[in-house]
Amino acid sequence: MDRVRETRENGTRDKTPWPPGTECVAKYNFQGTTEQDLPFSKGDVLSIIGVTKDPNWYMAKNSVGREGTIPANYVQKREGVKSGGKLSLMPWFHGKITRDQAERLLYPPETGLFLVRESTNYPGDYTLCVSCEGKVEHYRIIYHNGKLSIDEEEFFENLMQLVEVYSRVGLTPVSGLLPCPVYSWQLVHVGGWALKSKDLKLIQTIGKGEFGDVMVGDYRGTKVAVKCIKHDATAQAFIAEASVMTQLRHANLVQLLGVIVEERGSLFIVTEYMAKGSLVDYLRSRGRTVLGVECLLKFSLDVCEAMEYLEANNFVHRDLAARNVLVSEDNIAKVSDFGLTKEASSTQDTAKLPVKWTSPEALREKRFSTKSDVWSYGVLLWEIYSFGRVPYPRIKGYKMDAPDGCPAVVYDLMKQCWTLDPMMRPSFRMLREKLQHIRAKELYL
Repeated sequence: MDRVRETRENGTRDKTPWPPGTECVAKYNFQGTTEQDLPFSKGDVLSIIGVTKDPNWYMAKNSVGREGTIPANYVQKREGVKSGGKLSLMPWFHGKITRDQAERLLYPPETGLFLVRESTNYPGDYTLCVSCEGKVEHYRIIYHNGKLSIDEEEFFENLMQLVEVYSRVGLTPVSGLLPCPVYSWQLVHVGGWALKSKDLKLIQTIGKGEFGDVMVGDYRGTKVAVKCIKHDATAQAFIAEASVMTQLRHANLVQLLGVIVEERGSLFIVTEYMAKGSLVDYLRSRGRTVLGVECLLKFSLDVCEAMEYLEANNFVHRDLAARNVLVSEDNIAKVSDFGLTKEASSTQDTAKLPVKWTSPEALREKRFSTKSDVWSYGVLLWEIYSFGRVPYPRIKGYKMDAPDGCPAVVYDLMKQCWTLDPMMRPSFRMLREKLQHIRAKELYL
């Protein structure tokens, strides 16, 4: 058999024999034709053991130690990050460097920046080093049944395939290749929030917005709500919302179930299904003939308890309003839409803020805090007790008049929320205690 004819005619290589120990990267798939051959896939890293009698073939071994012959022009020598001004096939692969060396290469830390190195603790395995939120995380890439995986849920034939997929959701190689959309890679693929698209069935659209549709779906037999974000730029903003939601769990917060990122860039945020829709629509459609004072007080307490939880965990919602509260089948109000939610220390561009719900100091000085959420909560209380009317129907300073039929004790809470000095506003804990006292003592009388 003429072995030379089995190599690719268009393949070219340096005719100087590579010395033992030379690492090379597969440019094509190779199945092998004899028992002596070493099969490999495009992107595999191989190590040269020695030359053969035929200059077009090498003896080599793969990363798990299997040895055999390989066609020389199916592979390319793995150079450093750059070679003669040209990027190698895997410029993000840095070979046998230490943990500290990897962290120095990823400095200054920029979320999404990454490299792959050989594992120092697990010889034969690799380590993916990812810069995320000011620090570098190291993830072991393990071999399982001849394939590579990080979470043992998604498997890849080789490093090139693994990096290609993960790069679609936020990894930027340190070599200087063009950056990919900065999704939260940790959230989607390591944090355990990735859902499989094959398990999700979209049923019907229940809402349309500027950024995409909200749909009812079925995920493994459970009815769910799905935000469908179609464009990369928009998806980057919404992944931040999902990232916040992974950190929060409370009976009065809409629960995130998971995230699906499709290859073409679409993003699906899957949450629990809230059968009765937004609180503002619920209030408007029922009105005072259906909803009694006890129901209104319960909604007020539901939201307050959710906000007390955010307060205790140092999160600021920034967009608290009746439109962003949803009602479940059993009439539980839950806070949703965490698109603007951030840790309390951060600032925000005020261009897109809902003016009628936003505190004066947040609008004027970009000063956001739990106390600015308290201001918004006062406006939300006004929405509840006016059965969904639009706030500030008449411009009369910062404090609106009491809604028709609103108990004086509840209106007093609204006015406390609208105190101009943020430090003088009550905390959500204080508001919750006062609402519980109102309910217990029936101070409506």
